[in-house]
Amino acid sequence: MSTRALIVVDVQPTFCEGGELGVDGGNRVAADVAAYAAAHRDRYGLVVTTQDWHIDPGEHFSDAPDFVSSWPVHGVAESPNAALHPVLADLDADVAIRKGQYDDGYSGFDGTDPVGRSLDQVLREAAVDTVDVVGLAESHCVKHTALDAVRHGFATRVLTDLTAPVSAEQGEQARSEMAAVGVELTRSSAG
Repeated sequence: MSTRALIVVDVQPTFCEGGELGVDGGNRVAADVAAYAAAHRDRYGLVVTTQDWHIDPGEHFSDAPDFVSSWPVHGVAESPNAALHPVLADLDADVAIRKGQYDDGYSGFDGTDPVGRSLDQVLREAAVDTVDVVGLAESHCVKHTALDAVRHGFATRVLTDLTAPVSAEQGEQARSEMAAVGVELTRSSAG
């Protein structure tokens, strides 16, 4: 029997409208993820959240960001905007992964839970073999988490209506990169 996990990537105010690195549609994605998770919790053996939790990420932060490899200050550890989005208050996640403390931390697989387990360890301990990835931003942390999930041997889907890219062009590029390695791109209504 297959065990599926829902990985909710970086649904934090820092990446929503009004945040330091807000993505158009971020608040909609947050609300839609919350509604989806509430309606379909029984589909998942495990629900995991990831958060950018930057302490000193080095050159990831810049006063003159290029928006490719350097960014304005965002997702600062312990700040209100680094917390999970308030609409996820009832998510009832099984595990919280924090990433990027001292690096860019694009992938959920770069982080750890409060007891130091990697996302790969968390998923394997729960006998997960399939993951659905949702959250922000599709062109960056969702993409990197999905690519790493495939590298780690998990059957991987990105629920495309439960994510949003930094820009349309970057979203198109991300979808192309994900599809090329076997990530299934589908809508949440596909079941």
